[in-house]
Amino acid sequence: MTQPQFDVTIIGSGFAGLCMAIRLKEQGQDNFVILERAQDVGGTWRDNQYPGAACDVPSHLYSFSFAPNPAWSRKYPTQPELYAYLRRIAKDYDLLRHIRFDHTLEAADYDEQHACWTVRTSQSSITSRTLVMGNGGLAEPKLPDIAGVERFKGKTFHSSRWDHDYDLTGKRVAVIGTGASAIQLVPEVAKVAGQLDVYQRTPNWLIPRPDRAYTGLEKTLFKALPATRRLHRNAIYWGHEARVMGMVLNPALMKVFQKVAELHIRRQVKDPVLREQVTPDYTIGCKRILISNDWYPALQQDNVSLITDGIREIREHSIVTADGTERDIDALIFCTGFYATENPIAHAVTGRDGQTLADAWVDGEEAYLGTTVHGFPNLFLMIGPNTGLGHSSMVFMIESQAELIQRLLNDMQQQGSEEIEVREAVQAGYNRRLQERLAGSIWATGCDSWYKHKNGKITALWPGFTFQFWLRTRRYRRDDYSFSAVPVSPKTATA
Repeated sequence: MTQPQFDVTIIGSGFAGLCMAIRLKEQGQDNFVILERAQDVGGTWRDNQYPGAACDVPSHLYSFSFAPNPAWSRKYPTQPELYAYLRRIAKDYDLLRHIRFDHTLEAADYDEQHACWTVRTSQSSITSRTLVMGNGGLAEPKLPDIAGVERFKGKTFHSSRWDHDYDLTGKRVAVIGTGASAIQLVPEVAKVAGQLDVYQRTPNWLIPRPDRAYTGLEKTLFKALPATRRLHRNAIYWGHEARVMGMVLNPALMKVFQKVAELHIRRQVKDPVLREQVTPDYTIGCKRILISNDWYPALQQDNVSLITDGIREIREHSIVTADGTERDIDALIFCTGFYATENPIAHAVTGRDGQTLADAWVDGEEAYLGTTVHGFPNLFLMIGPNTGLGHSSMVFMIESQAELIQRLLNDMQQQGSEEIEVREAVQAGYNRRLQERLAGSIWATGCDSWYKHKNGKITALWPGFTFQFWLRTRRYRRDDYSFSAVPVSPKTATA
């Protein structure tokens, strides 16, 4: 049997890809490659370089537990700090020699005869025993379907593809979208734009951002006495875990958060018309809860207009709303999110019998523990279906998944297996129970959000505490998977 070039191929070099690579290194595995479409590591925190970009999870929690940074400058990390952190991680763990930059994934096909993956990129083709998709859950920007958008002759870009060479000073700028990216960049753009029009389809609930700089004494203690840093991280972790009580166990408890958000509006927005425009009509938590101290003040600047009428069309140099009003603009910025579901990359991954992930997920993405998918042997997902969070750090989930994948790889080796595949019944039962739990969560209370597949199925979020996911990934049963010394038919694999 032909030996594949690599034992493991990892797609992406953000938090997920780097974490997986580090786990392989710790186990003495060196025959792996990381394929990265860009020219540097960093994933989300390399791509999202818009003004004001920052994380809404505290620094000491949004970082690897095994690679702490006692020198975080602020409670909430900024994009430049996170980008620098990931670049340092790649260097410190000697991962750069494993990375092939400028390699965009074009196709990954499972070879049933040889029990390996053939991975084709924009520059080469390789074979690998196993494939780890660490491409990220929010990596592919999504553009709106608006009539005439292709006719616009001014400057256009998505928030995650910011054009730093284009000077917005004095320009007439339109921002479409009022989500997590918009609330960070709009206050910054408002400082320089001549006129800024912000197009809102649905308002979001915001709570105050309790951010501050760490003092020199705190950073010194975190470095000299690691126990103080661990205590600080643990306090942040358990404080965030408590939010699950309202999001999943008893949604009625979210009324407390909603009172905080309503008070935030009353304190910062004096105009009754604007106050009504920015107040959502759904229960807080149904969509992502945002944090900002600058969003509402920015909307009240003289050069900023919040527009809540729907967009009818985009013309060569203007936007026309449903009421017929035409507003001239020089630049158009899309803050319209990402493919959290129906990610285009699913069309590029083909498993048994020519079935793509997109085919398998036509009724909504699903996997077992967000990591393995029946019909796709030797394939592992990171930040896969139902691993997203509405309350805590995705880095915690990434570490849990990397540990699970490494254990499964070790099981393959111990059993002399060339294939591993989750059993169909196991995956189906797991997802049935998952959806039953999600049906009683705050995310199922009626609003439309990127947490859901187009059919309404919640496919993005984990319905519980993160420590529950951690326990599940460590207490998995080998019998949940089929291990094969030689390639087998799908019927045998599910026996």
